[in-house]
Amino acid sequence: MIKGKNFIFTGLQPWDIPIGSNAKDIALEVSKHNKVLYINTPLDKKTYKNQSQSPEFIQRKNVIEGKSPELRQINSNLWILDFPFTIWPVNFLPDGPVFDWVNKRNNKRMYSFVKKILKQLHFNEYILFMDNDIYRSFYAREILEPAYSIYYRRDNLISAYWQKHAPRLEPLLCRKSDLVVANSIQLAEAVLPYNPKTFDIGQGLDLSQYDYKTNYPLPQDISEIKRPIIGYVGWITNRRLDADLIYQVARRCPNLSFAMVGGEDEYFKAHKLHTLCNVFFTGEKPQSSIPAYVTSFDVCMNPQKINKITIGNYPRKIDEYLALGKPVIATRTKTMSIFEDYVWNCTNADEYVAAIEEALQAHSAEQSLRRIEFAHTHTWENSVHKLYSHINL
Repeated sequence: MIKGKNFIFTGLQPWDIPIGSNAKDIALEVSKHNKVLYINTPLDKKTYKNQSQSPEFIQRKNVIEGKSPELRQINSNLWILDFPFTIWPVNFLPDGPVFDWVNKRNNKRMYSFVKKILKQLHFNEYILFMDNDIYRSFYAREILEPAYSIYYRRDNLISAYWQKHAPRLEPLLCRKSDLVVANSIQLAEAVLPYNPKTFDIGQGLDLSQYDYKTNYPLPQDISEIKRPIIGYVGWITNRRLDADLIYQVARRCPNLSFAMVGGEDEYFKAHKLHTLCNVFFTGEKPQSSIPAYVTSFDVCMNPQKINKITIGNYPRKIDEYLALGKPVIATRTKTMSIFEDYVWNCTNADEYVAAIEEALQAHSAEQSLRRIEFAHTHTWENSVHKLYSHINL
């Protein structure tokens, strides 16, 4: 346990974003015993001209226009900082000296302003926690001069946005950080060569909505589907899910129903899965209704596609499934190895079909309780305690 310290978080995801954010949850947990300044990523001059109505955009725009204060207090130990200015867009620049010059200029302006706020908050000595934000945090350590610096890696930076500069900059940021932590084994191993002080601290979750004692109502669009139901919840996208695998399994199990709950990308909308009479797509649902859908399934699945995007990611939905006591079948990855005793990990359609049959037959109240208890070991408190154990002040 670390208590009575000051932490600075540079958040890749703004505090006001409506979806879940690891950095926000870690900051909240750390603030239980320490003071925390969470710095929202600034708007660049191009993005500022957008007409977005998202809460995270409106909040930062209002601060820039002087309509909202730059500093907000969330609890007795936690403050959120929005920059009252924009920075230059940099990602379009070619990788190399010009990019570095503009990016450093942005960093200097950002963290010179942060230093004024730190004096206002009486943060004299502090620990810097950089949330996967390679560009806007790259010079934070040099400018802020923290007592200790941590780079948090929670994603493989392989999207088009990161590909131009991240392959060069991330190894450099790892090397100059005092500690590198990740939320999965694979993500940690990928950067271990750059910093021997690299560790997996696991994933925390807020499972308060997934209460197995709650009597969730049966969703109407599921009520008339023939049982047993094998279900999936989440964004249904070709980037993350193996449509052909689902098709093979569903074709071979005509006596089972397969429910896909979530919005579809264009690939899935056009896929031959829609020709199968035992596969049902419900469309996107509000987050508050998801536990009811999970409860309605006989078996839950995560037919993940293995690629650079998914290979190291921690699948939160597995814990959500398990928290409701459900049998789970999933695609085998290194990250999924931590669930080995609670989930049927599969590598192909044959194994999926066999696992579904076994899951339907082997279900028991005792096994459900084991799954629930295991899911609840993945808390933010446990993850942050692992983080603390690696900090060497």
